[in-house]
Amino acid sequence: MREDYLKEAQKIIPDPNVLINVVSKRVKQLRRGSRPLVESLEKLNPEDVALREIIEGKINYQLPEN
Repeated sequence: MREDYLKEAQKIIPDPNVLINVVSKRVKQLRRGSRPLVESLEKLNPEDVALREIIEGKINYQLPEN
């Protein structure tokens, strides 16, 4: 996982637990064949793709209401 992507994604989703959950859910989707929502000239692993999607605002998340 690229450190620079992680730091940028943490600015958007500051809670580490929520960030981990969002990334892991998206990684599962990517590994099952979902198409990436971002383009890259370099080969990125699924974790980095998920982080880039968060950084570029391609993934939305919603916290459950209590």
